[in-house]
Amino acid sequence: MDWIDTLKTLAPTVATALGGPLAGAAVSAIGAALGVPPGSIAKAFQDGQLTPESVAKLRELEMQFQNDEKERGFKYAELEYKDRDSARTANTTGGIQNRLFVLSLMLLLMTLGAEGAVLFLGYPPGVPDVVIGRILGLADSVALMVLSYYYGTSSGSAQKTELLAGK
Repeated sequence: MDWIDTLKTLAPTVATALGGPLAGAAVSAIGAALGVPPGSIAKAFQDGQLTPESVAKLRELEMQFQNDEKERGFKYAELEYKDRDSARTANTTGGIQNRLFVLSLMLLLMTLGAEGAVLFLGYPPGVPDVVIGRILGLADSVALMVLSYYYGTSSGSAQKTELLAGK
């Protein structure tokens, strides 16, 4: 059993917070509850270092996170969606939609242009292959980000990737 699965059974709200924009705060809180540095949390779970006291502290942390949800009027599970949705809404209501679209289109055209130029015209002599590969790789990454923004990506896709990797 994975350590996150164990955490989901002990403190489901805390485990949910790990998947959102407040993941850093959740990791720090879990580390403090277990008395280990944040980088050693997985090791503490995997090595069986959970004592009854640390389990009790995790349950207290769970209650604290649940109270935070009630007091602040949000759910940790919804934060990731709301974060992405608010960025997209800002673009449509904030008046920058056209500028963003033009910038995105320019980035895509520059990527396609650069790759087409290298494919059909070659690249200047004296420029190392690794440099050209690095530049085109960066351009591909930018194009992927632009397309992901407009067509979206999902946590379901990330879960599918984890399942395929056997995690």
